[in-house]
Amino acid sequence: MDKPEPIQVVRWEDEEAARPARGLRRTHSSGSMSIHSVRSRREVDPSIALPIQYRTVSFQIEESKQQDVTTVSQAKDAATKELSSLEWHSITTDEALRRLSVSIVEGLSDEQVDRRMREYGRNAPSPPKSRTVQKYLGYFFKGFGPVLLIGAVLVFIAWKPLGQPPALANLALGIVLVAVFFIQAVFNMFQDWSSSRVMSSIKNMLPEDSIVVRNSTQSSISAHDLVPGDIVFVKAGNKLPADLRFLEVSSDAKFDRSILTGESLPLAATVNSTDENYLETRCIGLQGTHCVSGSCVGLVVATGDRTVFGRIAALTNEPKVKMTTLEKEILYFVIIICSIMFTMIAIVLIVWGAWLRTAHPGWINVPTLIVDCVSVAIAFIPEGLPIALTAGLTITANLMRKHKVLCKSLKTVETLGSVSVICSDKTGTLTENRMTVTECTIGNHTISVDAAEDELDVSTTPATAGMVTTGADQVRAIAGLCNAAEFDAATMDLPIEQRRVFGDATDQAILRFSERLGSVHHLRQCWQKTYELAFNSKNKFMIKTFTMFRRDCLNTTLSEREADDFTSGNTLLTIKGAPDVLIDRCSHFVNNAGDAHLFSDDMRANFEAVKNLYSSQGKRCILLARKIIREGELQHHTGTSQFEDEIIEQARSGLTLVGLVAIVDPLRPEIRDVVSTLRGAGIKFFMVTGDFALTALAIAQDAGIVTNPAILVHNVSALPKQEEVDEAKSQPERTSIVLSGPELITLNEHQWKVLTQYEEIVFARTTPEQKLRIVREFQTNGVVAMTGDGVNDAPSLKAADIGIALASGSDIAIEAADMVLLDSFSSVVEAVKYGRVVFDNLKKVICYLLPAGSFAEFWPIMTNVIFGLPQILSSFLMIIICCFTDCAAATTLSYEKPEADVLLRKPRNVKKDRLVNWNLVLHAYGVLGMIETVASFAMAYWYLERNGIPFRVLWFSFGNLPDWIDPDYYALKLNEASSIYFVNLVVMQWFNLLAVRTRRWSIFQHPPLFNKKTDNIYLIPAILFALCMAILWLYIPQLQSVLGTSPVPTEHWFLPFAFGLFILTFDEMRKFFVRRYPKGIAASLAW
Repeated sequence: MDKPEPIQVVRWEDEEAARPARGLRRTHSSGSMSIHSVRSRREVDPSIALPIQYRTVSFQIEESKQQDVTTVSQAKDAATKELSSLEWHSITTDEALRRLSVSIVEGLSDEQVDRRMREYGRNAPSPPKSRTVQKYLGYFFKGFGPVLLIGAVLVFIAWKPLGQPPALANLALGIVLVAVFFIQAVFNMFQDWSSSRVMSSIKNMLPEDSIVVRNSTQSSISAHDLVPGDIVFVKAGNKLPADLRFLEVSSDAKFDRSILTGESLPLAATVNSTDENYLETRCIGLQGTHCVSGSCVGLVVATGDRTVFGRIAALTNEPKVKMTTLEKEILYFVIIICSIMFTMIAIVLIVWGAWLRTAHPGWINVPTLIVDCVSVAIAFIPEGLPIALTAGLTITANLMRKHKVLCKSLKTVETLGSVSVICSDKTGTLTENRMTVTECTIGNHTISVDAAEDELDVSTTPATAGMVTTGADQVRAIAGLCNAAEFDAATMDLPIEQRRVFGDATDQAILRFSERLGSVHHLRQCWQKTYELAFNSKNKFMIKTFTMFRRDCLNTTLSEREADDFTSGNTLLTIKGAPDVLIDRCSHFVNNAGDAHLFSDDMRANFEAVKNLYSSQGKRCILLARKIIREGELQHHTGTSQFEDEIIEQARSGLTLVGLVAIVDPLRPEIRDVVSTLRGAGIKFFMVTGDFALTALAIAQDAGIVTNPAILVHNVSALPKQEEVDEAKSQPERTSIVLSGPELITLNEHQWKVLTQYEEIVFARTTPEQKLRIVREFQTNGVVAMTGDGVNDAPSLKAADIGIALASGSDIAIEAADMVLLDSFSSVVEAVKYGRVVFDNLKKVICYLLPAGSFAEFWPIMTNVIFGLPQILSSFLMIIICCFTDCAAATTLSYEKPEADVLLRKPRNVKKDRLVNWNLVLHAYGVLGMIETVASFAMAYWYLERNGIPFRVLWFSFGNLPDWIDPDYYALKLNEASSIYFVNLVVMQWFNLLAVRTRRWSIFQHPPLFNKKTDNIYLIPAILFALCMAILWLYIPQLQSVLGTSPVPTEHWFLPFAFGLFILTFDEMRKFFVRRYPKGIAASLAW
């Protein structure tokens, strides 16, 4: 019997797939689970599932290539069948352009774009498949929903058929439990909708752009607007927005495919196909992968669900999301509470079964036993906790949206609350990434940009032309040629500083500098590029080579003698980068007159002094150089790897130093306050940068990261290689230190241990590998956050406990980060603050719920079972306290604003500081719970005593009352006593609510009203809601007979105020001693 052919999940358009037409058309498509950016519709971790599916499909394609057409048609799944027939990688680039009717120079026209947008749709994944049933079941059964439902079923059984006769109170109790079950589900729905809406709106705040050519003009468009046939420019740090066929690639262009393949080694890009397998060839760039170095030009061949990423992800199940540390803490608490609950229920059952059932058979029957067990469960479970938790996280999400912070997950904020070390990149993070060239040095002559303009103006005036020469024009030429940045053609009519530039900040600054001194467009028209090596953090330089196209710019690019000797077969090598890397490669230099001279030791020392001067002023120093390679010195053709090797070898020596330029990148205005605030919060703030040590130290001092003068800042010599016997006595004060990347390599384990003791550290000249090492070393003693925006920051961003990227950073950095700052860096402070507040408020919620909703409700049942006393608080009123009066007030605690010392405390130790510790349990049960329980018992039994029912006749009575007590009168008074117990708890909880609002501060320092920084406008409504609930269940005559409730004498509404004031006063005294004696007994017991 033939096996049925697998159901085809996706059918793809022929035109898009670039294969011979077979009459297929797209009929339907499944939802992709692509995370094609951090701004996409969902956050998933594909690091396990996607590579497995990718490799499986790749193997299937490989198999299909070796089989005949008949076998191919029986491929294991539709995706394999479709991908194995793609031809974009096997045809030439000219053929690919022809099939999509596009020119690499002109790009698509508006008409073509509109037609293809209608045909293929937006470049976005399809909406996910709706899991409506699972979602709605989750609303009902997550949290404590199952306990409520099971309790309701048991109570209904106790009503009928076990109830003889059926007790209406049990029916009412069951109805209320069902009502609470549905109310909780509705609240969960609302919270899910609200949280999703907030997170969605935050993600939409982060744009996603691609640089394309359309209508012969280079422009930036949203990646969602890409269509097949678009010509896309990609540079290091970009994430591919669609599947591309590479048309041009730089020699060092490499792509990280780990998101799909699971392999961390980047692969080199090529123009020609390297493999028959579409998934393995290197001439195709796959959507979602990152360009880690170099640059390229690509042709969009697939968008949206038609990309490889979309097809593979559609076959993959969504990985489960790991529990956050906060969720683990909640689970830890719930397990403890549930363990106690089941233990107490077991005690009740054992006592009943082993003793009461035989010794006092008329005391507790089976229906009453069921209700008692349900009451114990309801008493111990804090029903308000899940609601308070979701409310707290939703509030946090709204605050993050307000402060323009994108959290990929709400666990991000929670983790930030316990961060102890922040390692920050400098450029673009601490600084504005708005670089400007301020001056340049040519030979012995240092001039400002304005002065350079003046010199060029003088040298080109008719009266002095040919008489006055200058090296400034050669600096301008190299700055314009050896540059990867481009002006946006649409902004060329604007002033230079207002024009939009595509490129990194350094190239932008140097391009604007070159444009101020002359037309870069005209300069580039005179030279034809033959090779480009992009700047990267390892080489610390970039290279471009050119051949002459027009002689117009020879005299402004080279000295007069070199220009005369330059022929059309020669190659001009231009290089730009770090002076410490390039200066030893220079054999000549250009003086201010524009003539080239041999490099002497004096001139080398002069340039070193200028570089150090720039660095000490916090300026970035860039060296510009060139070299003329004569015809015949290069043996291979452009575009070959041998040609690349020759150019790199030529760049190792014989360079002519044209000049040094100084670039200023101003600090973000908020940085000083941010550093000061975070340091006050007990967080160490370090700077990790690729700049020179002098530059880094100057900027760190300006930012407040280093507070000591330079003379008191330590270096590597202050780190002993081994522990000394008297080290503790003789060690110097370890405050500030500056280390460079090469020095980090030499550190041993003990030196790293000593280094972690410093409060102020600047790491200079670091590579990506060294940044990663820094993060891992500091993770041994705390929670580390890493901030950055560049490609070289990505590994450390991913390795840190929390990675923080800027929206202006590279795609790869944003992908690796857990949090993205959309606006100001000061948002980090707000995130840290509210990360701590979320944890604080949950402790307050628990401390509020346990005394009345657990402890004071549990003892009426246990005294009833063990001591034979009447159940002084009815099971129905227990439910009302847990699910209504306390639940509303607990939710309001999630809205509590930060206490004054929230950013003055040390970070939380995640290994020791639990959400629920013995301090909190002792305070909630041993202090608050005991006071509320004793006071409520006293008020209830005192009332019975005053009405002729003494406590001595109830003790161990098990329902056997003296003949002189009328049973109807007893039942009436018992209902009144139960209502008094209920009212006593409700009123005392109002004061408990005011007490637990703060953990250390007085109510007068953190008032609940009339102070915008501390008020909580929801407190009064919560108290009024509790009052209304009490009145509703106690004062409606129709409910009294059914529920066994009764109106409460007036004095018993006011007596609890005295007990409540005692709780508030006692807690105020406790907090006073905690503040006054921070190392005293009260402080050590503080929760």
